[in-house]
Amino acid sequence: MELVKCLILGGGPAGFTAAIYAARANLSPVVYEGVQPGGQLTTTTIVENFPGFPDGVDANTLMENMRTQARHFGADVRMGTATQVTLDKSPFKVVIDGSTELEAETLIIATGATARYLGLPSEEKFKGAGVSACATCDGFFYRKKTVAVVGGGDTACEEAIYLASLAKKVYMIVRRDVFRASKIMQEKVFKTENIEVLWNCNTQEVLGDALGVTGARLLRKDGTVFDIAIDGFFLAIGHTPQSALFAPWLELDENGYILTRGKSSCTSVPGVFAAGDVQDPRYRQAVTAAASGCMAARDAEKFILEK
Repeated sequence: MELVKCLILGGGPAGFTAAIYAARANLSPVVYEGVQPGGQLTTTTIVENFPGFPDGVDANTLMENMRTQARHFGADVRMGTATQVTLDKSPFKVVIDGSTELEAETLIIATGATARYLGLPSEEKFKGAGVSACATCDGFFYRKKTVAVVGGGDTACEEAIYLASLAKKVYMIVRRDVFRASKIMQEKVFKTENIEVLWNCNTQEVLGDALGVTGARLLRKDGTVFDIAIDGFFLAIGHTPQSALFAPWLELDENGYILTRGKSSCTSVPGVFAAGDVQDPRYRQAVTAAASGCMAARDAEKFILEK
């Protein structure tokens, strides 16, 4: 059975930043990229809010550069997904793809979170071409245009208000006749002149052409079907942290995010650290994920030195 000093699960900004720092600290990190090499960031196109790229950077190029940098400093980057873990004590036991067994002195979990989508074929078709699950990431592209936000919770309201500061008009598509959001967020939405709430509506189809999204077909609760013309379609119906595998061993919050201790990446199990969106229900940005990857590597180094 292979024994590694630092095992990193996840190949997004958090995982690769952790790998860079861990490699430079001579922890000989092994990284398994998981089911989505490059992480959720690769579902978008141009990233304009990552520091150091004044003209923006292609998401896949950014992640390939991070991967190359991690390898340059000695990280062992591999394809594969953890399918079983035993985290009662260090060294921790991890099984990759149901067959490869490893032991790890420290474990950094950077498996991310997946945005929830409606499950429409047309939605899948236009991902990255007008369909997005991150207003902060992609809102800039819709200045003076018309967009729609699906959802009725605090996140949907926050994203709609943010987009309203950029777009000409924002539709909110809400399946009920009330918001789930807090009262203060509801009031902010109602006070924003260029937000129109479409109550009791579900999306039947995202409409578009070769250039991207052009509209959405909605079904109202009374059976009425109608189309709206939009340039962008934003999902704000929540995220699912990829933490189920670790649930028997680690403390999670009510939504499944891994809980970390104070201003650190330390989990409820000494020697196990969490970084990126799997432990961040609030910010979910590439830059904050990268920063937490740095924290996790430094915490892992300290754990090994003090062991």
